Amino acid sequence: MTLRARLQSETLISAWSGIPDPLTVELLAAQPYDAVTLDMQHGGHDEASALRALPMITGQNKHALVRIPVGRFDLASRALDFGAEAVIAPMINSVADAERFAAAMKYPPLGERSWGPTFAMGRGGRARSSQDWLESANTDTLAIAMIETRHALDALDGILAVPGIDAVLVGPSDFSITWTNGQTIDPALEDMMPAIADIARRATQAGKLAAIFVVDPALCGRYQAMGFSLIACGTEHSLMRAGASATLEAVRNALAG
Repeated sequence: MTLRARLQSETLISAWSGIPDPLTVELLAAQPYDAVTLDMQHGGHDEASALRALPMITGQNKHALVRIPVGRFDLASRALDFGAEAVIAPMINSVADAERFAAAMKYPPLGERSWGPTFAMGRGGRARSSQDWLESANTDTLAIAMIETRHALDALDGILAVPGIDAVLVGPSDFSITWTNGQTIDPALEDMMPAIADIARRATQAGKLAAIFVVDPALCGRYQAMGFSLIACGTEHSLMRAGASATLEAVRNALAG
């Protein structure tokens, strides 16, 4: 089942990978996540690592997403050609940004994506005819626009109305910075929660999907209730830190006992 189809009826959780090593990605994809996102913006992933890491995800029947750097819409179609099922574009602050992103993600007449899914068609058990791929790709792939600023919030209805934009993803850390005029970074800031809930509501009303990056797992239920169906939670750094902490605590308790 495609990522789009599943998100229309269930809540999925994605791990977040910033270490550009296929073996690390393979290990992360082996955990009981629904998806793995490769981060090219703040993480260490680039074109080469994405090309090699994506089959580590799809080969384990997990959904594969890529976040491109700010404004690098040329990498959106590259990520799709490498086998990503969805691409996340950060700092989509205007309708013009959304239009450029959608154009890179979708084949004509909806967009301007160039033909060449050389790797993607054979990965993740999705091999099929070129014609079938062409007819289904625009629907099967998701263009996810990040909403992280007041400018993006002001332009949200227009962004959601852009043909080819399938979902929005809230980046709460950046959102908290812009929400407080640069005074605070707090992804759990209570004062901005009504605005975040409103983003999910407006996306749903527009027939689009809503996603969010979550730092504190305790907030996931709250975000699900708001209408977010894709939750990104858990980087290699946070998972190693939590695992090491839990293991060392158990070891020390055993030694003390």
